[in-house]
Amino acid sequence: MEKSGRSLCSLVCKWTYSAEKGWDDSFWKMIGLEDFVADNYSKIGNQVLPPGASLGNGLTPEAAKDLGLPAGIAVAAPLIDAHAGGLGVIGADVRGHGLACEGQPVTSRLAIICGTSSCHMGISKDPIFVPGVWGPYFSAMIPGFWLNEGGQSVTGKLIDHMVQGHAAFPELKAKAAARCQSVYAYLNSHLDLIKKARPVGFLTVDLHVWPDFHGNRSPLADLTLKGMVTGLKLSQDLDDLAILYLATVQAIAFGTRLIIEAMEAAGHSISTLFLCGGLSKNPLFVQMHADITGMPVVLSQEVESVLVGAAILGACASGDFTSVQEAMARMSKVGKVVFPRLEDKRYYDKKYQVFLKLVEHQKEYAAIMKGD
Repeated sequence: MEKSGRSLCSLVCKWTYSAEKGWDDSFWKMIGLEDFVADNYSKIGNQVLPPGASLGNGLTPEAAKDLGLPAGIAVAAPLIDAHAGGLGVIGADVRGHGLACEGQPVTSRLAIICGTSSCHMGISKDPIFVPGVWGPYFSAMIPGFWLNEGGQSVTGKLIDHMVQGHAAFPELKAKAAARCQSVYAYLNSHLDLIKKARPVGFLTVDLHVWPDFHGNRSPLADLTLKGMVTGLKLSQDLDDLAILYLATVQAIAFGTRLIIEAMEAAGHSISTLFLCGGLSKNPLFVQMHADITGMPVVLSQEVESVLVGAAILGACASGDFTSVQEAMARMSKVGKVVFPRLEDKRYYDKKYQVFLKLVEHQKEYAAIMKGD
C-alpha cells in the first residue's frame, strides 16, 4: 500500500480538500503552512481515493501477520467513523415497511449517528448550502452525492450529565443494579409507571430544556450558547430525575427537528430518519425523535452500523459489488421501524415553540448583560 494514499472523506470533511479541484494552495499559504504545497503535496498526500476504492496491493505481509489475515486481501479507502455509520444505514432496502421513502431517491433519507454527540447526514444530487450545517462535500460519504453534515455537540454525554448530577442518582443506580438493568432501562420503565393515563411525553408539560450545554454546532453555529432548564421544583426524588431525563431526551430531539428544518429550508426534502449508534438502542430516545420530528425512524437489523459501513467499503474494494450503492442496498437490512404518534403532534408543536423561545430569551439575556 502506498504511503501517500488518502481517503477523500477525511480530506474533504476535515482538511479543506476539494473533490473537484484538489488542494487549495492559497489556504495553506494563508495559515503559514506553505511547505505542504511543495513537491505536489507529497508531505500530506496527493493520491486521493474515494471511499471503497481498493488500496495498493491489498494487506501488506506485516499487517496480515498482526491481524491473522491473508496477505493481499483487499483493503478499502476508509471513511470517518460517523460517515461509515451513515453509509451503513442510509441505503437499506425498505420495501414492505410502509415508508414514505420507499421508491423515492436516497436523498429523502437522513442518517443520524447518535452517541456521545450526534451527526446528521443528508445527501443530495446537487450541492446544497445550509447555514450552520457543514458541507456540501462531494463524494465524502457516498460516491457521486453531495453530503451535508449537521451535528449536536453533546447528546449521550448531556443525558449522562443530567442524570448523574441529580440528587436521586445514587438511589437510581442502586435500584437499577438490584434489577440487573441499565440506569436508562430503569428510568424508561419508571416513566411508564408515573405517566398514568397520558402518553409518557406529556410528563414534561411544564419542564423545558435547551440542550446546548457545550455550545450549538448546527444549525445556529454558536459556541457561546449555554444549557437552560425551566420548570424546576424543590423536590429531587426519583420521579423528578426521570422527568428531567425525559425533558433532556426531548430537547435533543427538538434540536434534530431544528436541524431538519434548516436543511429543508435550504433545499433538502427529508421524509425518513435512519438512526444508529449507542443512543439508537434506547427506545425512548427513538420514539421521541419520531414523535417530535413527525417522521418514522428506521433502525438497522445489525446494531453496529459503523461496522456495516466499513464492511460495505471492503466488499466494494474486493470487487464483490460493483458500486457502493449496490453494496448498501444488499448489506443494510431494516430491523425495526418506529412510527410517530401523530395524535400527540399538537403537544410537541407547542413544546417546540417553547424550545425556540428559550434560545431567543438566552440571546436577549446576553444582550442585556453586554449593554451599558
